Amino acid sequence: MADVKQPTVLVVLFDGVQSLDVTGPMEVFSGASRSPGVSYDLRTASLDGGPVRSTSGLTLVPDSSLADAPAPHTLLVPGGHGTRGSHPELTGWLREHAPRAERLVSVCTGALLLAEAGLLDGHRVTTHWNYCDRLARDYPAVRVDPEPIFVRDGRLATSAGVTAGIDLALALVEEDHGRDLALTIARHLVVFLRRPGNQAQFSAQLSAQTARREPLREVQHWITQHPDADLGVDALAARARLSPRHFARAFRAETGTTPGRYVERVRLEHARRLLEDTADGVERIARASGYGTPEAMRRAFVKTLATAPAEYRRRFRTPAAGT
Repeated sequence: MADVKQPTVLVVLFDGVQSLDVTGPMEVFSGASRSPGVSYDLRTASLDGGPVRSTSGLTLVPDSSLADAPAPHTLLVPGGHGTRGSHPELTGWLREHAPRAERLVSVCTGALLLAEAGLLDGHRVTTHWNYCDRLARDYPAVRVDPEPIFVRDGRLATSAGVTAGIDLALALVEEDHGRDLALTIARHLVVFLRRPGNQAQFSAQLSAQTARREPLREVQHWITQHPDADLGVDALAARARLSPRHFARAFRAETGTTPGRYVERVRLEHARRLLEDTADGVERIARASGYGTPEAMRRAFVKTLATAPAEYRRRFRTPAAGT
């Protein structure tokens, strides 16, 4: 980046684009450009240079047609309902020009356009959770990971739905100009620089369905409020007044996940929040989150987030949490 004085960020526009997929990342790069010595050349372009209508009804006026747009350093393809169906002209342009960009980025279902253009084959990617199955089914050469909020694979970066594009843009600014600038922008946008790319798209409560039966719903809630309790199947089944076998079967049928997997997610999220928002020691956090020992918590973090608790805290702690 040092030899690039003003890298161009080109955002592709089309009818049915999700406006926040466009404006979110652009606000991040624009915010960075207000810092001394930092300047991104932000451009937008549609196929014919004409205005496009977003999914919300907002009309966006591009700077130029794609044919007249400058060669970008970062080419960003947003998502939206307009990515559905076939787009031969747009994907043809992407197929020809995207390989020339130093960074290729998609937000939300923009990944569908890149896949249609054959640009994701062999790569690990993500997209909005509701379209991961479709992306994997329609493009079997693409390695789809439905869990993270964004994925980096070499020069390719793909993100999950809507606000995840902001997280990805902050990560790109951090890559270009350091953590301090990215953190300054995050504070200004009131989003905070705290979500790693491999954080799950959903919390445990959102990723699992809410159980239909009241006893199971109560157990779900109790787990989130007491991550340090005995959360084995026998103990949870007793709280639901069911046999362990019946409880495990009913919990999975109604929530879409096993009791053990649900408990793992809750405990990880609880530990993550304490690392981000408090100055508590790792040993205390491990006990409060139900891990018992720092080593057990470390293994859980490495397995799920590919980073140790201490490193996670260093990168994602809220400034107000202190030292």
